[in-house]
Amino acid sequence: MMEKTQEEQQSSPQMAAPDGGWGWVVVGSLFMSSALVFGLIRSLGVFFVEFVQYFGESAQAVSWIASIGLAMQQLMSPIGAAASNVYGTRPVVMMGGFLSGLGFILASQATSLVHLYLTMGLISGLGWALVFTPTVASVMQYFTVRRSLAMGLGFTGVGLASFAFSPLFQYLVEVYAWRGALLVLGGLSFNMIACGALIRPLGKPKVVLKTENLTKLNKCSSLLSRIFESFELSLLSHRGFLTYAVAITFFNAGYFIPYIHLVAHSRHIGFTEYQAAFVISVTGVVDIMGRVASGWFSDLGKIRMPHMLVVWTGLLGLSLMIIPVAVVYSGLIVISVVYGFCAGAMTPLAFAVVPEIVGIGRVLGALGLLQLIESVGGLLGAPLSGWLKDCTGTYTLSFIAAGSFLVLGMLVTMTLPYFWSCTAPPPPSPSKRMSQDGSIEDGLLKQTLSSNSVPESLCPLDDTPYSDKELKVCWKSDVTCPVQERDEIPQEMMHHTNSGEIL
Repeated sequence: MMEKTQEEQQSSPQMAAPDGGWGWVVVGSLFMSSALVFGLIRSLGVFFVEFVQYFGESAQAVSWIASIGLAMQQLMSPIGAAASNVYGTRPVVMMGGFLSGLGFILASQATSLVHLYLTMGLISGLGWALVFTPTVASVMQYFTVRRSLAMGLGFTGVGLASFAFSPLFQYLVEVYAWRGALLVLGGLSFNMIACGALIRPLGKPKVVLKTENLTKLNKCSSLLSRIFESFELSLLSHRGFLTYAVAITFFNAGYFIPYIHLVAHSRHIGFTEYQAAFVISVTGVVDIMGRVASGWFSDLGKIRMPHMLVVWTGLLGLSLMIIPVAVVYSGLIVISVVYGFCAGAMTPLAFAVVPEIVGIGRVLGALGLLQLIESVGGLLGAPLSGWLKDCTGTYTLSFIAAGSFLVLGMLVTMTLPYFWSCTAPPPPSPSKRMSQDGSIEDGLLKQTLSSNSVPESLCPLDDTPYSDKELKVCWKSDVTCPVQERDEIPQEMMHHTNSGEIL
């Protein structure tokens, strides 16, 4: 019994979530990584004006830089999740930190927008994909009871970076021009390599464990099984997951538009460069407060997380729609405070609700697939906003469209299974989850064994001593139970059925 317990512990995908300990170091890693990914993306609006003036291109064309980077971060997230399932989180995140810094360093030498698309968009975006999703999944795996609070604290890095980066980047542009500023951003991004080194895995990578147990599959079916397991493709038939994927795609289409165009909108209506940068800084401060408050209140368990997510998303959409109304600086600051708090409160819930939908065992693959699907919204949202500005001459319709996307996402979220229930749905049982995840693998196993005509032995007893009370069952009539001392089994406990089975 003791040997069996130790064997089960070694073969388990991960240990129980410690809800503390080294988990807080992983939260610190998420803090820095989120600051250097989304905090940086939020502050790229400072470079937006510089790129428009330097390259002489339209707002729509320049908007594609941030959109490509954001879309790559989300489009390639399944690659980051799959690589983490195979190789572990630590090396994947460290490689992502290197690529994100490399992209900004190469962008500092750009001579056209196409160069910026390839460097800041493709290379840095790929690096962000390898960093963000595995780090978020690591925090979720380390916490159960205080998961929302841990997520909220980890994501405060986005708000703090939004507060600090916008005026910092404006200063760097004035002192070193935009090329020198991008070099500094590349150096900052390399810090994510150290963040990845801090992530301590709770167990072996999922696919490594699965492969160790699939020794009977041939090479072809083993490869298909690894791909299926790495990318968690069974989620594509999960109704709750697909519904939430549509909702979060709408969220993504509108969420980042203010961070790309709010600085340009502020300067367009007559405010100075530093006044416009300060608007983003204010949203960053209250963003921190919103994240911590939302995570703390969610862990109290008074209101279900999907319900809280709907409330904050609706308020966020409404606040975006009324931004064009504020033509006085004080009014713009007030609306930005409301917007920043709602945006901060929404973000940790958007991720923390995923385990409730799919279960913690599939959260890494779910986050990767979610960001792949939502990349459509991230890719089209900002260029659509820039196109509306080019057509109308103002950003009014741009912010109305952004708010509308968030409201649509809120309505889709309300169609989730069990949404209207006052209590959270029961978590999927391990047996049910294994049967869902392994359905294709089981089919591959059966097809492989049947095609090769290999006798199936379900009871390897060569090394298993047993007493009179322990019976092993062989299901095939042409398979003899390999019991060395068969006479030890009482004769009255054995009989033959019509099908030849030995029971």
